[in-house]
Amino acid sequence: MPYTHLVFTLPHCLNALYGAHPRWVIDTLFACTAQTLAEFAANPKWMGMAAGTPAFSLVLHTWTQDLQRHIHLHAVMACGVLAKDGHWAVPTRKPDFLFPVQALSTVFRGKFMAALGQARRNGHIERDPQGRDSDWRQRQKQLYKHDWVVYAKTPLGGPAQVLEYLSRYTHRTAISNERICSIGNQEVAFTVRANDKGGKRLERLAGAEFVRRFLLHILPTGSKRIRHYGVLASSCKEAKLTAARSALQMQQLNPQAMECAQGFMARVARIDVGLCPCCKVGRLRVTQVLPGAARLPVIDCNVRPPGRGPP
Repeated sequence: MPYTHLVFTLPHCLNALYGAHPRWVIDTLFACTAQTLAEFAANPKWMGMAAGTPAFSLVLHTWTQDLQRHIHLHAVMACGVLAKDGHWAVPTRKPDFLFPVQALSTVFRGKFMAALGQARRNGHIERDPQGRDSDWRQRQKQLYKHDWVVYAKTPLGGPAQVLEYLSRYTHRTAISNERICSIGNQEVAFTVRANDKGGKRLERLAGAEFVRRFLLHILPTGSKRIRHYGVLASSCKEAKLTAARSALQMQQLNPQAMECAQGFMARVARIDVGLCPCCKVGRLRVTQVLPGAARLPVIDCNVRPPGRGPP
Protein backbone atom coordinates (compact mmCIF):
# COMPACT_ATOMS: atom_id res chain seq x y z
CA MET A 1 0.00 0.00 0.00
CA PRO A 2 1.69 3.30 -1.07
CA TYR A 3 1.59 6.22 1.34
CA THR A 4 1.74 9.95 0.62
CA HIS A 5 3.74 12.32 2.82
CA LEU A 6 2.09 15.74 3.19
CA VAL A 7 3.16 18.77 5.25
CA PHE A 8 0.79 21.47 6.59
CA THR A 9 2.55 24.64 7.81
CA LEU A 10 1.24 27.60 9.82
CA PRO A 11 2.39 31.09 8.71
CA HIS A 12 5.08 32.59 10.94
CA CYS A 13 2.89 35.55 11.84
CA LEU A 14 0.99 33.12 14.10
CA ASN A 15 4.13 32.36 16.14
CA ALA A 16 3.31 35.03 18.72
CA LEU A 17 -0.15 33.53 19.23
CA TYR A 18 1.47 30.12 19.68
CA GLY A 19 3.72 31.56 22.37
CA ALA A 20 0.70 32.80 24.32
CA HIS A 21 -1.74 29.95 23.59
CA PRO A 22 0.29 26.92 22.47
CA ARG A 23 -2.34 24.35 23.45
CA TRP A 24 -5.08 26.08 21.45
CA VAL A 25 -2.85 26.45 18.38
CA ILE A 26 -1.72 22.81 18.53
CA ASP A 27 -5.20 21.36 18.96
CA THR A 28 -6.66 23.63 16.27
CA LEU A 29 -3.87 22.78 13.83
CA PHE A 30 -4.48 19.04 14.33
CA ALA A 31 -8.26 19.44 14.05
CA CYS A 32 -8.19 21.58 10.89
CA THR A 33 -5.65 19.35 9.16
CA ALA A 34 -7.58 16.18 10.03
CA GLN A 35 -10.90 17.69 8.92
CA THR A 36 -9.37 18.82 5.63
CA LEU A 37 -7.94 15.40 4.80
CA ALA A 38 -11.12 13.60 5.89
CA GLU A 39 -13.32 15.84 3.73
CA PHE A 40 -11.15 15.33 0.67
CA ALA A 41 -11.16 11.56 1.26
CA ALA A 42 -14.97 11.64 1.41
CA ASN A 43 -15.23 13.55 -1.87
CA PRO A 44 -16.13 11.33 -4.87
CA LYS A 45 -14.07 13.66 -7.07
CA TRP A 46 -10.87 12.23 -5.61
CA MET A 47 -11.87 8.73 -4.56
CA GLY A 48 -14.63 7.99 -7.04
CA MET A 49 -18.07 6.93 -5.94
CA ALA A 50 -16.51 4.80 -3.23
CA ALA A 51 -15.28 7.66 -1.05
CA GLY A 52 -14.92 6.54 2.55
CA THR A 53 -12.72 6.47 5.64
CA PRO A 54 -9.05 7.42 5.20
CA ALA A 55 -6.07 6.18 7.21
CA PHE A 56 -3.47 8.72 8.28
CA SER A 57 -1.22 9.81 11.12
CA LEU A 58 -0.18 13.37 11.99
CA VAL A 59 3.12 14.31 13.65
CA LEU A 60 3.75 17.79 15.08
CA HIS A 61 7.07 19.58 14.59
CA THR A 62 7.72 23.12 15.85
CA TRP A 63 11.32 23.77 14.81
CA THR A 64 13.69 24.63 12.00
CA GLN A 65 17.22 23.28 11.71
CA ASP A 66 18.56 26.27 13.67
CA LEU A 67 15.88 25.83 16.38
CA GLN A 68 13.69 28.75 15.33
CA ARG A 69 9.93 28.35 15.70
CA HIS A 70 8.33 26.76 12.63
CA ILE A 71 4.99 25.08 13.37
CA HIS A 72 3.96 22.33 10.95
CA LEU A 73 2.37 18.90 10.77
CA HIS A 74 3.72 15.91 8.87
CA ALA A 75 0.92 13.74 7.52
CA VAL A 76 1.50 10.13 6.45
CA MET A 77 -1.63 9.02 4.60
CA ALA A 78 -2.51 5.77 2.87
CA CYS A 79 -3.36 6.17 -0.81
CA GLY A 80 -6.88 4.89 -0.55
CA VAL A 81 -9.94 4.71 1.68
CA LEU A 82 -12.10 2.05 3.28
CA ALA A 83 -15.43 2.38 1.48
CA LYS A 84 -18.76 2.03 3.25
CA ASP A 85 -19.46 -1.26 1.48
CA GLY A 86 -16.24 -2.73 2.91
CA HIS A 87 -13.94 -2.67 -0.12
CA TRP A 88 -10.73 -0.65 -0.44
CA ALA A 89 -10.93 2.21 -2.96
CA VAL A 90 -7.88 3.77 -4.60
CA PRO A 91 -7.51 7.39 -5.84
CA THR A 92 -9.14 8.21 -9.16
CA ARG A 93 -6.08 9.87 -10.75
CA LYS A 94 -3.12 7.62 -9.85
CA PRO A 95 -2.56 4.91 -7.24
CA ASP A 96 0.03 7.06 -5.44
CA PHE A 97 -1.61 10.50 -5.88
CA LEU A 98 -4.15 11.77 -3.37
CA PHE A 99 -5.16 15.44 -3.59
CA PRO A 100 -3.85 18.64 -5.24
CA VAL A 101 -1.96 20.72 -2.69
CA GLN A 102 -3.43 24.02 -3.88
CA ALA A 103 -6.94 22.85 -3.06
CA LEU A 104 -5.77 21.45 0.30
CA SER A 105 -4.13 24.77 1.14
CA THR A 106 -7.28 26.79 0.46
CA VAL A 107 -9.54 24.55 2.56
CA PHE A 108 -6.97 24.24 5.36
CA ARG A 109 -6.57 28.02 5.61
CA GLY A 110 -10.33 28.57 5.59
CA LYS A 111 -10.87 26.12 8.44
CA PHE A 112 -8.11 27.55 10.60
CA MET A 113 -9.19 31.15 10.02
CA ALA A 114 -12.78 30.28 10.91
CA ALA A 115 -11.59 28.62 14.13
CA LEU A 116 -9.38 31.63 14.91
CA GLY A 117 -12.28 34.06 14.58
CA GLN A 118 -14.55 31.85 16.66
CA ALA A 119 -11.93 31.57 19.41
CA ARG A 120 -11.59 35.35 19.59
CA ARG A 121 -15.33 35.85 19.84
CA ASN A 122 -15.58 33.23 22.59
CA GLY A 123 -12.64 34.63 24.58
CA HIS A 124 -10.46 31.52 24.21
CA ILE A 125 -7.35 33.44 23.12
CA GLU A 126 -7.55 36.46 25.39
CA ARG A 127 -3.73 36.65 25.76
CA ASP A 128 -3.20 36.99 22.01
CA PRO A 129 -0.34 39.52 21.60
CA GLN A 130 -2.09 40.79 18.46
CA GLY A 131 -5.54 40.84 20.01
CA ARG A 132 -6.12 44.59 19.71
CA ASP A 133 -8.43 45.51 16.85
CA SER A 134 -5.77 47.22 14.74
CA ASP A 135 -3.20 44.45 15.27
CA TRP A 136 -5.85 41.80 14.63
CA ARG A 137 -6.89 43.35 11.32
CA GLN A 138 -3.27 43.67 10.24
CA ARG A 139 -2.56 40.02 10.96
CA GLN A 140 -5.76 38.94 9.21
CA LYS A 141 -4.57 40.75 6.08
CA GLN A 142 -1.23 38.97 6.30
CA LEU A 143 -2.87 35.58 6.75
CA TYR A 144 -5.12 36.05 3.72
CA LYS A 145 -2.49 37.71 1.54
CA HIS A 146 -0.63 34.51 0.63
CA ASP A 147 -1.50 30.87 0.15
CA TRP A 148 -0.61 28.72 3.15
CA VAL A 149 2.16 26.21 2.63
CA VAL A 150 0.86 22.70 2.04
CA TYR A 151 2.98 20.39 -0.04
CA ALA A 152 3.32 16.72 -0.85
CA LYS A 153 6.71 15.11 -0.63
CA THR A 154 7.88 12.06 -2.53
CA PRO A 155 5.32 9.25 -1.99
CA LEU A 156 6.46 6.67 0.52
CA GLY A 157 6.66 3.07 -0.62
CA GLY A 158 5.54 -0.02 1.21
CA PRO A 159 5.29 -0.68 4.93
CA ALA A 160 9.05 -0.99 5.44
CA GLN A 161 9.68 2.53 4.15
CA VAL A 162 6.73 3.93 6.11
CA LEU A 163 7.99 2.39 9.35
CA GLU A 164 11.51 3.66 8.67
CA TYR A 165 10.19 7.17 8.10
CA LEU A 166 8.03 7.15 11.21
CA SER A 167 10.89 5.86 13.36
CA ARG A 168 12.99 8.87 12.32
CA TYR A 169 10.31 11.53 12.65
CA THR A 170 7.84 10.64 15.37
CA HIS A 171 10.09 10.84 18.44
CA ARG A 172 12.65 13.33 17.16
CA THR A 173 13.42 16.27 19.42
CA ALA A 174 14.35 19.76 18.24
CA ILE A 175 18.02 18.77 18.00
CA SER A 176 19.83 15.46 18.34
CA ASN A 177 23.12 14.88 20.14
CA GLU A 178 25.06 14.07 16.98
CA ARG A 179 24.36 17.54 15.56
CA ILE A 180 26.04 19.28 18.53
CA CYS A 181 29.72 19.71 17.66
CA SER A 182 31.00 21.59 20.71
CA ILE A 183 29.84 23.21 23.94
CA GLY A 184 32.08 26.00 25.21
CA ASN A 185 31.91 28.49 28.04
CA GLN A 186 30.24 31.07 25.83
CA GLU A 187 28.63 29.32 22.87
CA VAL A 188 27.27 26.10 21.40
CA ALA A 189 28.19 25.00 17.88
CA PHE A 190 25.98 22.61 15.92
CA THR A 191 25.36 21.60 12.32
CA VAL A 192 22.36 22.65 10.26
CA ARG A 193 21.23 21.71 6.77
CA ALA A 194 22.70 24.09 4.20
CA ASN A 195 20.85 22.89 1.07
CA ASP A 196 18.55 20.19 -0.27
CA LYS A 197 21.51 18.11 -1.48
CA GLY A 198 22.70 17.11 1.99
CA GLY A 199 25.17 19.94 2.54
CA LYS A 200 25.84 21.06 6.11
CA ARG A 201 27.05 24.27 7.72
CA LEU A 202 28.06 25.19 11.26
CA GLU A 203 25.79 27.37 13.40
CA ARG A 204 27.10 29.07 16.54
CA LEU A 205 24.83 30.43 19.28
CA ALA A 206 25.50 31.95 22.66
CA GLY A 207 24.72 29.45 25.40
CA ALA A 208 21.72 31.38 26.73
CA GLU A 209 20.28 31.81 23.23
CA PHE A 210 20.73 28.11 22.48
CA VAL A 211 18.80 27.19 25.65
CA ARG A 212 16.10 29.78 24.88
CA ARG A 213 15.53 28.37 21.41
CA PHE A 214 15.51 24.77 22.66
CA LEU A 215 12.87 25.61 25.29
CA LEU A 216 10.61 27.04 22.57
CA HIS A 217 9.82 23.47 21.53
CA ILE A 218 8.70 21.99 24.85
CA LEU A 219 5.01 21.23 24.42
CA PRO A 220 2.30 21.98 27.00
CA THR A 221 1.81 19.19 29.51
CA GLY A 222 -0.41 16.44 28.14
CA SER A 223 -0.19 17.50 24.48
CA LYS A 224 0.10 14.55 22.12
CA ARG A 225 2.55 15.12 19.29
CA ILE A 226 1.48 12.02 17.35
CA ARG A 227 -2.21 11.43 16.56
CA HIS A 228 -3.95 8.84 14.37
CA TYR A 229 -7.18 9.24 12.43
CA GLY A 230 -9.73 7.35 10.37
CA VAL A 231 -8.97 3.66 10.02
CA LEU A 232 -6.00 4.12 12.38
CA ALA A 233 -7.94 5.97 15.11
CA SER A 234 -7.66 4.20 18.46
CA SER A 235 -11.44 4.27 19.00
CA CYS A 236 -12.19 2.07 15.98
CA LYS A 237 -8.95 0.72 14.53
CA GLU A 238 -9.52 -2.84 15.73
CA ALA A 239 -12.63 -3.25 13.61
CA LYS A 240 -11.66 -1.01 10.70
CA LEU A 241 -8.11 -2.32 10.37
CA THR A 242 -9.52 -5.84 10.24
CA ALA A 243 -11.94 -4.73 7.52
CA ALA A 244 -9.17 -3.00 5.57
CA ARG A 245 -6.91 -6.05 5.75
CA SER A 246 -9.76 -8.24 4.56
CA ALA A 247 -10.53 -5.86 1.68
CA LEU A 248 -6.87 -5.87 0.64
CA GLN A 249 -6.71 -9.68 0.98
CA MET A 250 -3.85 -9.48 3.45
CA GLN A 251 -2.57 -12.46 5.40
CA GLN A 252 -3.75 -13.08 8.94
CA LEU A 253 -1.82 -11.27 11.65
CA ASN A 254 1.18 -13.08 13.09
CA PRO A 255 0.17 -14.24 16.62
CA GLN A 256 3.69 -13.48 17.86
CA ALA A 257 3.26 -9.84 16.84
CA MET A 258 0.23 -9.59 19.10
CA GLU A 259 1.64 -11.22 22.22
CA CYS A 260 1.86 -9.35 25.51
CA ALA A 261 5.02 -7.62 26.71
CA GLN A 262 5.59 -10.28 29.39
CA GLY A 263 5.43 -13.07 26.82
CA PHE A 264 7.73 -11.24 24.44
CA MET A 265 10.38 -10.66 27.13
CA ALA A 266 10.21 -14.29 28.21
CA ARG A 267 10.53 -15.60 24.65
CA VAL A 268 13.18 -13.22 23.33
CA ALA A 269 15.23 -12.03 26.33
CA ARG A 270 14.56 -14.99 28.64
CA ILE A 271 13.50 -12.52 31.33
CA ASP A 272 10.58 -13.08 33.68
CA VAL A 273 9.37 -9.53 34.24
CA GLY A 274 6.94 -10.67 36.93
CA LEU A 275 9.77 -11.86 39.18
CA CYS A 276 10.83 -9.60 42.06
CA PRO A 277 14.14 -7.97 40.98
CA CYS A 278 15.37 -7.89 44.61
CA CYS A 279 14.75 -11.31 46.15
CA LYS A 280 14.41 -13.21 42.85
CA VAL A 281 11.75 -15.38 44.50
CA GLY A 282 8.57 -13.39 45.05
CA ARG A 283 6.14 -12.46 42.31
CA LEU A 284 5.16 -8.89 41.49
CA ARG A 285 1.42 -8.29 41.51
CA VAL A 286 -0.81 -5.30 40.85
CA THR A 287 -2.40 -3.95 44.03
CA GLN A 288 -3.78 -0.72 42.65
CA VAL A 289 -4.10 1.08 39.32
CA LEU A 290 -3.63 4.84 39.60
CA PRO A 291 -5.42 7.00 37.02
CA GLY A 292 -3.08 9.15 34.97
CA ALA A 293 -3.15 12.89 35.54
CA ALA A 294 -4.14 15.02 32.57
CA ARG A 295 -1.65 17.65 33.68
CA LEU A 296 1.20 17.82 36.16
CA PRO A 297 0.46 19.74 39.37
CA VAL A 298 1.68 23.31 39.61
CA ILE A 299 4.82 23.48 41.74
CA ASP A 300 4.97 26.21 44.37
CA CYS A 301 8.58 27.36 44.35
CA ASN A 302 8.11 29.07 47.72
CA VAL A 303 7.43 25.80 49.54
CA ARG A 304 10.60 24.06 50.76
CA PRO A 305 11.03 20.42 51.77
CA PRO A 306 11.03 19.67 55.52
CA GLY A 307 14.35 20.42 57.16
CA ARG A 308 15.45 22.83 54.45
CA GLY A 309 15.98 26.39 55.52
CA PRO A 310 16.22 29.49 53.38
CA PRO A 311 19.04 29.60 50.84
